[in-house]
Amino acid sequence: MTTRYGYLGPEGTFTQMALQSWVTAHEDGPDAAGTGEQVPFGSVDQALDALRRSEIDAAMVPIENSVEGGVSATLDALASGDPLVVTGEVNVPITFVLAARAGMPLADVRSVGTHSHAWAQVRGWMDAHLPAATYVPTLSTAAAAAGLGDAGGSDGGRAAYDAAVCAPVAATNHGLTVLATDIGDRVGAVTRFVLVARPGALPERTGADKTTVMLFQRDDRAGGLLELLEQFAVRGINMTRLESRPTKESLGSYCFSIDFEGHVWDERVGEALMGLKRVCAEVRFLGSYPREDGAQVEVAPLTTDEDFAGARAWLTSLRRG
Repeated sequence: MTTRYGYLGPEGTFTQMALQSWVTAHEDGPDAAGTGEQVPFGSVDQALDALRRSEIDAAMVPIENSVEGGVSATLDALASGDPLVVTGEVNVPITFVLAARAGMPLADVRSVGTHSHAWAQVRGWMDAHLPAATYVPTLSTAAAAAGLGDAGGSDGGRAAYDAAVCAPVAATNHGLTVLATDIGDRVGAVTRFVLVARPGALPERTGADKTTVMLFQRDDRAGGLLELLEQFAVRGINMTRLESRPTKESLGSYCFSIDFEGHVWDERVGEALMGLKRVCAEVRFLGSYPREDGAQVEVAPLTTDEDFAGARAWLTSLRRG
């Protein structure tokens, strides 16, 4: 049976590149060659809503960028609605080009369309080479390229911008001319994508795992965040990402999106989750899954599974007298 994957489209986005990489590396049978059905969506919300309605089996969405940090649309979509879980991650090196319709010289570019995260990563190049160019937001980098390609159709229409910042593959897909390559301000920029599914059997523990949660405080008070973070610190758990997001209930009301090392079946992680459940208004568990880089988690002394099991056995013996 062919798996139906959703992704932030249109065709040619970095998200589709991440999905293709995942399918090729992880699926068995015909999908191993990347032939699983891939369905583009216009936004992260649309992709995750389709997943919740069981119209697709999984969705690939961006969650974090090495330059801009967390992707707000994804973090917020996972924080509300019917629960979903992350089952894997893919890190994609990001290389941008500036592309335009044939015949458009670089010197004549007055406006540039792209996604907001992409624009943030090329502002320095734009200031140096096209300081007068106006930024035009688009739903994705591929959508920016598609807008120019569509405008070049038989109707001779004109796009809302002169050039697009996009992936090289998107420029090729839409028949655009590349005016400049490698225009990112940071060499080695990477975007992290996650494969999201409906709750079910968790990926097996590998020893090189991450867990993602969203934490909601009971109230806003001095030491409230410290109380949450102590649940990790006292159990030797390293956090790899911590971001606050507005709950949208009132001004100043925030929740916290956290990635940390370890798997829910690790004793120290289970103990931390119980501690968080005790002190938080809500703990939204968003999955335990293998790290893409395969880096083994370094377990601090006295926080191994055996240490926690031994302490629990000691307490049991006391209670039994």
